[in-house]
Amino acid sequence: MKTALLAGTHSGCGKTTLTLALLQYFRQHRHDIISFKTGPDFLDPLWHQAITGKPSYNLDTRMMGADACRMQLGQQAERTEFALIEGVMGLFDSYAGVGGEGSSLDLARVVGCPVILAVDAGGMSGTIAAVVMGFKQLAEQGHVRLAGIVANRVGSEHHAELLRAALKAYDLPPLLAWMQRSDKVLTERHLGLKMPEEGDIPDYSSALHVDREALLSAFTEVACTAPVPPSEPRLAGKTIAIARDRACCFIYPANLDWLRRHGAKAVFFSPVAGEPVPRDADAVWLPGGYPELHAEPLSRSGSWDSLRAGAEAGMPILAECGGAMLLGKALVDQDGRHWPMAGIFPYVSIMQPRLAALGLREEASGVKGHEFHYSTREQDEGLTPAFAVLKGDKGARYRNVRASYVHWYFSDEHDRVAGWFGAYP
Repeated sequence: MKTALLAGTHSGCGKTTLTLALLQYFRQHRHDIISFKTGPDFLDPLWHQAITGKPSYNLDTRMMGADACRMQLGQQAERTEFALIEGVMGLFDSYAGVGGEGSSLDLARVVGCPVILAVDAGGMSGTIAAVVMGFKQLAEQGHVRLAGIVANRVGSEHHAELLRAALKAYDLPPLLAWMQRSDKVLTERHLGLKMPEEGDIPDYSSALHVDREALLSAFTEVACTAPVPPSEPRLAGKTIAIARDRACCFIYPANLDWLRRHGAKAVFFSPVAGEPVPRDADAVWLPGGYPELHAEPLSRSGSWDSLRAGAEAGMPILAECGGAMLLGKALVDQDGRHWPMAGIFPYVSIMQPRLAALGLREEASGVKGHEFHYSTREQDEGLTPAFAVLKGDKGARYRNVRASYVHWYFSDEHDRVAGWFGAYP
């Protein structure tokens, strides 16, 4: 498949808007395209999927590892004409160093694809040459080719021509497309973009101007190896009940694939709708999401009785971030209102006005995940730590219930996750 990574000069330069606009362009011109997101983000991939109709998978060289990134790209895109990867933050921003693990540059290097650079060109003309020259030279030092530029917040065709001429004058990668200034912005909240179903997806077709031949030629053929299925599925015959609704919506598509690849049957229920845990469930997974936005229906949810009964019976239950908030005594929202929750753990989750924690986490066995939340916990004295993470949240455990602020990425490299779902006695 022909692949390119759309990276930004910095966070806020318009990467996601430009990614969605390009996905719409490819779809409108009847090209078969699939998308990916660099890093552990949950929301951007949902917007991608709303346009392409296909799941958008995460690729993160720090959380997944280089081989897993190559295999994921190969598996999902092997029968696709084009693959567009949205970057994370600025091109060279990483967990440590310039262009290190977890950066957009590192991912482009690992999978062997070129970079298309998104530049906020508002108030800029000739200066774009200096910006692009610096990015091009540093990218080449990291063995990554800069294939072209997509400019955001361009005032007019004349402005675009000034940008195009400046790049050409210094023999720099060409202007592939430009987006004119627009009020078509994606609305945000405390964890990032709002969900696609909360509003109409903007139509960018009139705002995006594309040099079609140059854009298509910027994508390069990439050959990645598809993963080999495990020889012994660890969860054969197991039924995993997964909470999936407006409150529990942060689910890596790769984690669902992992469960199915290991022989598990996935069934879904909605705590917001008050649905009980399905009767045939062998284990429960409560992903993160937005419980604080749906606290009122959750406070009277009919799911809690079945969850409490399962916990007392020793059923394996894995709760992540927002899912862990559901298992406490109460949730306190931004307005200070207390809403009762399942009460399996004696803590109270309290929403904060600012970010409480952010970063990659790693369990002692090597399982990795990501922590990103605005709530804190109180009244959790005496809880047994469930996870020996490097820093941050250490989780809580009761019988076979494991609750943590971490969103775990399930991996074939470790048996631990299968054990969390009851694979071993």
